[in-house]
This record gives sequence, structure tokens and C-alpha cells, in this order.
Amino acid sequence: MKVNIYYGGRGLLDDPTIYVINKMTEVLEELNVKVERFNIYEQKNAISTLPQTMKDADGVIFATTVEWLSIGGYMYQFLDACWLYGDKDRIKNIYMQPVVMSTTYGEREGLLTLSGAWDTLGGLPCSGLSGYVEDLTSFELNKDYNLIIEKKAEALYRTISQNIKTLPSSSQAVNKSVAKVQQLELTPQESEQLSKFVSDDEYVKKQKEDLAELAGMFREKIGASLADEDSEYIVDFRSHYVPSGEVKNMVFSFIIGGKKQPLVIEVLNREVTVRYGSDSHADQIVKITPDVLENIIAGRMTFQKAFMTGQLQAKGDFRLMGELDKLFVF
Repeated sequence: MKVNIYYGGRGLLDDPTIYVINKMTEVLEELNVKVERFNIYEQKNAISTLPQTMKDADGVIFATTVEWLSIGGYMYQFLDACWLYGDKDRIKNIYMQPVVMSTTYGEREGLLTLSGAWDTLGGLPCSGLSGYVEDLTSFELNKDYNLIIEKKAEALYRTISQNIKTLPSSSQAVNKSVAKVQQLELTPQESEQLSKFVSDDEYVKKQKEDLAELAGMFREKIGASLADEDSEYIVDFRSHYVPSGEVKNMVFSFIIGGKKQPLVIEVLNREVTVRYGSDSHADQIVKITPDVLENIIAGRMTFQKAFMTGQLQAKGDFRLMGELDKLFVF
């Protein structure tokens, strides 16, 4: 079973929605569910391609935060992309659980908006979760609230595993009547003009040359961006490395959101090596988002604090988290 989480907030440190989806992720992973999270704000230039990531999902969680009015622009853009580019035949077999947390007013309206949008898309509904959070710390420490979040995650698991059926909805009728591919209608004069362009060998040859030139420009830009991506964060870790007598041999593997390969940091005999690749013998595996990592590099946060507040996940010897702050002083 696989569940995708689409987070439509802005990624703020005090966003209660982040805490909720982190908690739900823990519960689902304990139930052997594969969970993949997509932060829409990190992929705002590629939102139109995000609906394609739902093709292998059994269920999805749409999570966002009401900060002043409704569910926010990123989530609206994503819903538009689902309507325009999503695979409707696949969506009708996917369960969606909405999660809307609010720091102001309107969480219930936001929940209804997400449920209604998914219903119109033809997807399968699942009971959602909404709430108002005035103080994040007291919210996180409340055992009753944590239990409610856990139960909602378990409810999603049961709904998918039992393939629970629902009654038909009027929104599905709307979907059938308006979700049609619009044909390109041309007047006889436009058709004739287009035929002349197609039959003109010089015109067609010029168009092909222009397309080839544009393709070359894009290849150069993509190559340059990939080269920059391959070296991202490597210089930061190398330049802020502080050798420690207590740490001689240690390997850290950072799984960074959006990166194809982990960032591997190896400390051997007080020397450090930083590279992108895989290492099956890592002493500590750290899962972190680019925003959290950039906050640490900027000195606004430490690895230890990020771990304690749930903004990064670690697997291995948890005591090594404190060693990271000693080895890399930002």
C-alpha cells in the first residue's frame, strides 16, 4: 500500500499542519505503508506535473494550513492541475483524506473545499481532519490531540485496505459532463491557411531549425542546473567542518527532499569527504527537507533542535545527532 502526502502550506517552522502530517506518517509507516511526501511550495514551477505522481498511489492526503483566508494558493493551483492534467480514470480509484489546520479561522470551510474538489474529480472520499491551533507547543504536548491524529491515520489505512464503497454523488455527474477534451475548431479560411503553411517546405524547414535551436538552449540550461545541483551543500559542509578528537570514523547519509541521491558525509581519521551517492554502511541516516537544511546552514537552527522538534527524521544511533553540531559549526 502506498499513500502520497501533498502539503500545500508555506513550510513555516510553526506550521501545525507539518506536525500533523509528520505524526500521520509515523503511524502509516508503522502499518507498513509506503509514504511519499510532496511539498508543493518546493515544486511551484512544476505543479502541472504533480498529478502524475498519484498514478501509483492507493490513497492521498491533501494537507494545508489556513493562515488568513481559505486553503491558500499552492493547493488551489495543485487542484487546478489535477482537473486539467490528472488521470481521471486513475483518480476515481484513489481515496483522499483532507487535513486542514488553522491559525486563524476557516479550517472547516477549507476541509469542505478539498472534499468537494476531490468529489468533483471523481475520487473516493475519506473522513478528514481539521482543527484550530493557537499555540503549537501545547498542541503537540496534548495526548488527546495526538490520539485523534493517530486514529485518523489508522482510519485512512482501514478505508484503503477494506476498499470501503461510497454512494454516488451529484458531483460525479458534473465531472462526466464537463471533463471533456475540447477540440480545436478552425474556420475554413484558417484551415486553408494552415494547409498552406504545412505544404510550404521552406516554412517547415525553418520551423524545424527553430525547434532544434530551442532544444539546444534548453539542454544547455538543464546541463548547467544539474551541475549546480550536484555540488549543492557540498561546499557548505566542507567549509564549516571542525575536526573533533572525539569523532574519528563516522558516516552520515542525508536524504534531502528533491535530490535523486543522498548526500554522504564521511569522517575518516579527522578528514572529511562530502559527496552525492549511496552508502549502505552509514552510521546515521538523516531525512530532511531543503528548507530545514538551509536554516541549519544559515545558523538559525541546529541538527539537534531540528531532530527534537520533528523537523528531520533520523535512523541509527540518535546520540550521533549531537556530534553533527560539533563537527559542522554553522
